Amino acid sequence: MSLKVHDNRRRQKVEFTTIEPGIVKMYVCGVTVYDLCHLGHARCYIAFDLIHRWLEKSGYQVQYIQNFTDIEDKIINRANETGIGWEKLVEDNIAAYYQDMDALNILRADEYPRCTEYVKEMIDIIQSLIDKGNAYVGNDGVYFHIESAPEKYGILTGQNIDAVRSGAGGRVEDTGSGKKDHKDFALWKSAKPGEPSWDSPWGEGRPGWHIECTAMSMSHLGEQFDLHGGGEDLRFPHHEAEIFQGECHTGCSPVVHHWLHNGFVNMDGEKMSKSLGNFWTIRDILEKIEPLVLRLALVNAHYRSPIDMNEQLLADATKNYQRILETYRAALQSWNGHSEDTIIPAPNGDMASQIPMVKSIGLLEKMAEGFAKAMDDDFNSREAVAKVLASCREIGKILTPSNILDVKDRATYGYEATLLLEDMAGEVLGLLPSREDTLTEPEEDPAISARKLEIAGAVAELLVRRTTARAAKDWSAADAIRDELNGMGVVVTDTNDGPTWDLA
Repeated sequence: MSLKVHDNRRRQKVEFTTIEPGIVKMYVCGVTVYDLCHLGHARCYIAFDLIHRWLEKSGYQVQYIQNFTDIEDKIINRANETGIGWEKLVEDNIAAYYQDMDALNILRADEYPRCTEYVKEMIDIIQSLIDKGNAYVGNDGVYFHIESAPEKYGILTGQNIDAVRSGAGGRVEDTGSGKKDHKDFALWKSAKPGEPSWDSPWGEGRPGWHIECTAMSMSHLGEQFDLHGGGEDLRFPHHEAEIFQGECHTGCSPVVHHWLHNGFVNMDGEKMSKSLGNFWTIRDILEKIEPLVLRLALVNAHYRSPIDMNEQLLADATKNYQRILETYRAALQSWNGHSEDTIIPAPNGDMASQIPMVKSIGLLEKMAEGFAKAMDDDFNSREAVAKVLASCREIGKILTPSNILDVKDRATYGYEATLLLEDMAGEVLGLLPSREDTLTEPEEDPAISARKLEIAGAVAELLVRRTTARAAKDWSAADAIRDELNGMGVVVTDTNDGPTWDLA
């Protein structure tokens, strides 16, 4: 199956293609560094980290650029509020950004350009747009004139320019600016007293927000590139402004071949907002849970879907992460002490085999195929996580202490399980610590771990029977199975994603 992505320009799922065979040029809008990163930033950069990882896993050479907006109204206002110089504010928040992203196991982009380093390039593009009749000089800066290219309006959002010609659209600037139309947006802002500014043909000032990404993306990736990403909130006006600027400046259409956007994060059903008191920075939430638990909570949803962050979601993510980690640890321990080159190669998997290990390897290979198909289907990480969890259940059945395997077979199977988990849950989903950290982390009481592994297969079968009984509304049978589970010391929790269990 070839990789398919949902391209928001074409508003449908399409085959992913690149301008140069085997090479992906990818740009993702970065943060405005006036404060600490919040949960929405975590969602965005984990989503595109996952995309970055799968593209590389698929054999592409990825050139990944992500910017820092290091001059903007919010930065200037925060610097004035705090009395901290804007340069120091920027440096502090960039350092905090790297710490937060590293904690979430987000791979570094190849480069992180800062907009203040590209003012000359922005000025050149703005002058080009003026020369071509797409921009004009107003009383307080330079503006892009939407009506100079009306056919480009609404490319990402489907908005009709006729519907907004009589009303406000985009970011409406103050009146008296000399702006010709309420839809037009700023390319250059004239300097105000006390603000940082740069020389330009139109006087001292600083760039508008939208022109920054056009200059930085093209400086690194050329006049046309393969993939541009960011949060859903950037579709309009920011990304549509980039289309206006980039395509009118270069004459290329499209400049960007695939536009991808991640969904919002809501808090208990409401949009995250400081005014509502439900605003979480990444550091706030990492005081409650481990970083990789948060990562699992966010990848266990399709990147385009909104996520409702709540306590139950985090509780489920914690349980599922522990299941993955326990299985990975058990797989490592099963061949710990053997060198990799002395482990007997695993037999070919066969789901029809009567030999439990051979059948199980066949099942794991099938899970890996399903994982790859899910990721090729517009990076469907929710289905990919489901394949990982199903693999963990299968591995637990074979590695349970009650399953009699000789030492060599256990090492062989455990090694295969290790490689499978490292491939799917580690390399692609980014959910695994290192082998060394996994083996040296404080472990659960060995008796509890052994008991969980021992009963995992039986519990899985009982839960399937209980789910079937509940679907058939055979409540007495379902209750009897719950009683049987309780008798085993198992507590079952029903969630939207199905039942989960733990020892009482």
